[in-house]
Amino acid sequence: MKRQNKLVAFAITLTLAVSAIGVVGQTPTDPKTRQRTTAPNQDKDKNGKPTATGERLEPDDTTRVTSDVPQETQANRHEQISEEAAVASSYNNFFNTYRLGPEDVISVTVFNQDRYSRSGIVIPPSGRISLSLIPGGLFVNGKTVDEVAEIIKKRYDEYIIDPQVTVSLDKASSYRYVVLGDVGQPGVRLMSHRMTVTEALAEAGGVLQTGNKSKVVVFRRQPNGQLAQIPVNVSAIYEGKASDNTYLVPGDQIIVPGNTLKKIHTILGLAQVATFARVFTGGW
Repeated sequence: MKRQNKLVAFAITLTLAVSAIGVVGQTPTDPKTRQRTTAPNQDKDKNGKPTATGERLEPDDTTRVTSDVPQETQANRHEQISEEAAVASSYNNFFNTYRLGPEDVISVTVFNQDRYSRSGIVIPPSGRISLSLIPGGLFVNGKTVDEVAEIIKKRYDEYIIDPQVTVSLDKASSYRYVVLGDVGQPGVRLMSHRMTVTEALAEAGGVLQTGNKSKVVVFRRQPNGQLAQIPVNVSAIYEGKASDNTYLVPGDQIIVPGNTLKKIHTILGLAQVATFARVFTGGW
């Protein structure tokens, strides 16, 4: 009996010794050198390598930034945004400085006062529009929408506490310019936005082959009543040798003279008329 007890005690001591040796022999794992793991049920290709769908990345791998949009496309987007901003600025500048005239359409809005607001007001040739609380109407020709709003605000201040007045330009119809000469569609046109001479020529159908692009002239009436001539070398603008920075003002007249080809056509036309006259009169 004593011998059996000694054997049991020896077995227990041996088991504890082996367990202690195993614990001492283990090496702690460094988190920095720990290998990245993959999901046990990840997908693999034919070479046995894990595919992107089955791979599980460690948190430090999420800092990688990928872009599906090419740099060229991003550059084009930035360029389009810049161009749209420039165009919007040009339009806003045109409408903010626009001087009202006959046939323009405006709207007057008084905040929280619908009975004193009016929309779709067509300015008559006299330039005087009728509004509530303003006996005799209001003369608006030659004024900007901001100036008109300030006048209405002062007049309404006698009847409304702190009136908030806004005047908007719904349709620009009083700004006109003329294009004459060798263009596709000569005539009088509306200027609905700020435009250059080349833009006006494009809207008029462009310069014909018989037109002289290098000697285009803009006639502009001065405050003293006289006409000033502004030469514009459209040919140089098209070739990129000059800037397209000549903007029109209401009442401008663009003249596109004929070139040598037109003179030749004119001479040939006159010769045909002379020949016809000779044959008709029997002088040939």
